[in-house]
Amino acid sequence: MKLSLGYSPCPNDTFIFDAMVHGKIDTEGLEFEVILADVEELNRKAFSGELDVTKLSYHAYTHLTDKYILLRSGSALGNNCGPLLVSYRAFNQEEINRLKIAIPGRYTTANFLLSFAFPEAKNRVEMLFSDIEAAVLNGNVDLGVIIHENRFTYHERGMIKVMDLGEYWEQTTGLPIPLGGIVGRRHFNKELIQKINRIIRRSVEYAFAHPNASRDYVCAHAQEMEFDVMQKHIQLYVNQYSIDLGEKGEAAVRKLFDTLKDSLPMPFTEPIILENED
Repeated sequence: MKLSLGYSPCPNDTFIFDAMVHGKIDTEGLEFEVILADVEELNRKAFSGELDVTKLSYHAYTHLTDKYILLRSGSALGNNCGPLLVSYRAFNQEEINRLKIAIPGRYTTANFLLSFAFPEAKNRVEMLFSDIEAAVLNGNVDLGVIIHENRFTYHERGMIKVMDLGEYWEQTTGLPIPLGGIVGRRHFNKELIQKINRIIRRSVEYAFAHPNASRDYVCAHAQEMEFDVMQKHIQLYVNQYSIDLGEKGEAAVRKLFDTLKDSLPMPFTEPIILENED
């Protein structure tokens, strides 16, 4: 059986999925057709129901519980790993509320975290995450919300951190930052969805046990990223929550849903999280 599988070309995702898409582990008879795309493009594909299994932003998932179930493995959650609000100079909150801010997509968790910290900041411009630094540098926007590898390099280009949006979430909620999860079609039967989750967990565990096995695959899609930046990227976003959400991970996802419930389409639906296998 072949399933479509969407994830980003970022090092954390290629590190996680390398083993399962390249035959390094037992995939229990399943094959995967890989679709590599930026996270907001993956969000859009999930909204249109194009993919059987996909990475998506937790923010996007609040709108997609009718289509997908959240798997327990493969997620990007953690501490000190959230998006950063950057600019050339510091601004106060009143200024931020009226200035133009670049975001990496409407349904990204980064955009949700900006709203969590600055609910009145409405002047937002959507763009590809890798274009945001340049937009700030050339003055097309006043501030930018950066994610992925840009959080390691922004200071080299003369920008400053106005706020660590993930840190604000952690300090306010006491929970890890729920960035992105892996979902499977909700209509899949329990046996299939558990099989998919087992394979992803096996792939993550293989990646941890053989950290150099995915190096060629990671480097091939890292867009000329320095190797030490790739390593930092992986270490930041791949952790115990990638193996299994656990209680804290589930609590973080539910807190995100609860925070957004008043703005979501009615009737409000709780996150549909795969149960642990018996």
